[in-house]
Order: sequence, then C-alpha cells, then structure tokens
Amino acid sequence: MVNSNILVNPPIVSNPTPEAKPFLVLDNLSKVYPTPTGPYTVLENVNLTVSEGEFICLIGHSGCGKSTLLNMVGGFTQPSTGEVRLPTGVVTQPGPDRMVVFQNYSLLPWKTAFENIYLAVKSVFPHKSKKEKIEIVREHLALVGLEEAADKKPTQLSGGMKQRVAIARALAICPQVLILDEPFGALDPLTREDLQEELLEIWRRHQVTVLMITHDIDEALFLADRLVMMTNGPAATIGEVLNIPFSRPRNRAQIMEDPTYYDLRNYALDFLYHRYAHDDAA
Repeated sequence: MVNSNILVNPPIVSNPTPEAKPFLVLDNLSKVYPTPTGPYTVLENVNLTVSEGEFICLIGHSGCGKSTLLNMVGGFTQPSTGEVRLPTGVVTQPGPDRMVVFQNYSLLPWKTAFENIYLAVKSVFPHKSKKEKIEIVREHLALVGLEEAADKKPTQLSGGMKQRVAIARALAICPQVLILDEPFGALDPLTREDLQEELLEIWRRHQVTVLMITHDIDEALFLADRLVMMTNGPAATIGEVLNIPFSRPRNRAQIMEDPTYYDLRNYALDFLYHRYAHDDAA
C-alpha cells in the first residue's frame, strides 16, 4: 500500500516542505458509502499535512474522490474514519473559516454582484455596522477589479467576471482555508490564465491557505507549492506529492523556459497516464 504521507522527491524536485507548524491535517481519512451490493470505498488512508498559507493543488482522474476530499475539508461530508483538523479543532460541519468556490459560480441570479457578496458578509459579521459591511464588499470588489460591475446581475456578467465575484465573496468573510473546486474549468484559455494570475496576487496579499482541484497540470505547476496526485478509485488515496520548486512571485514565461518545468510536467503525466492510467485509456 502507498504511504501517502511521504513526500515523493524525485531528482527533478529540489525544494523541501515548508518548515512551519501543521495547520490543516487530514488524518487517515476514508469515505465509504453503502450500496445495494455492499460498501463502496471512495477514499482510503488519506494523510496530508498542510502548512498555513500553503497553496496545494490536487490532481487525478475523474472518480478518484477529489471533490469528496474537499467536501470533507469543507465540512459538507463527514469521513467514515479519520478526521480533518484545524487549529480550532476537528472539522465536523461547514463554517466561515472554510469557504468554497465552485466551477459553476453558485451566485444567486436575482441579486447583483454587490448583493451576492453583501449577503455573505452580513451572515458572517452580523454585529458590524452597515457602513462597515458595505466597505468590506467594496474592498473585495476592488480586489478582483469589479467596482464598475457592482450593480450587475450574474446574467450580465461573463464567466470570468462571475468567478471573480465568487472569489471576492469567499475572501470577504476572511476564511482560514479557501477551497477551490476546478474554479477555472469552464473558462476559455485566455480568461483562465488571467484569473490564475489574479488568484496568485490575491493569495499573496491574503496569505490564505488554498486547496484547489484542477485537471490541468500546467495550471497546477504555475499555482501550487505542492501538487497532490491521487490514485484511481475506488479506494483512492494520495499516491505522490510533488514539491514545486519555482520561486515566487512567478512569471509564466520564465517558468515555461525552465527545463525543470517540463521534467515536472512529464513526471506528473507519467503518474496519471502510465502508472495510474484509467483501464479504458488508450
């Protein structure tokens, strides 16, 4: 059985794990669902320790339990065994210390961009004055460059603008952990790259801990401190964890000129499409 708590450190990876106290701990997680034909194990023996302020990307084939794992961190789903821990204690339910941004934006279509963010701020900070709440909303709209779109409803916004609103809403309540479930998967390549750059800048300014699912290896290599690669389901687990050695702030053009980038990319591709290829893969 793979020991998923070991950082695999092939020659192409040089930087160590950040030396910091554990912040988010996934301790021996498993998730088993009952079915008419017997128990179905989605995840098994998942162990991962994340330092505060780290940017972690998860990658793996469809059906390997990535979203289930993030749902357990978010508190939407409880593990069958093991636990998710933060400095505040064991995660047992959703809370404002963990905010999720989904691929489909999840904005209320009858409310404006401003109102979508204000609703979250009002819910989490009920004791703040209306003036303070409005200022928080405006600050975070400015953070994602949407001051002029504040009064527009989701139907009047592009996909990239909707995702900016969703990110602003998540950050406006000052979460400890930002959970991103393929947030850029539905966007065109140019918008996707622009939002990746913006996300890194926002992360740099807020230093929030990020867990992000992606199917895009290039996206993961550009964004992450570490890349967590999942084995196939059922009973999926963490197969390997790659350290990403590029210094920050990152320049996309410089990274793509670095031979290490292609070594890392090929290593991840080999993991996904050779060592853990789907049975029906060509």
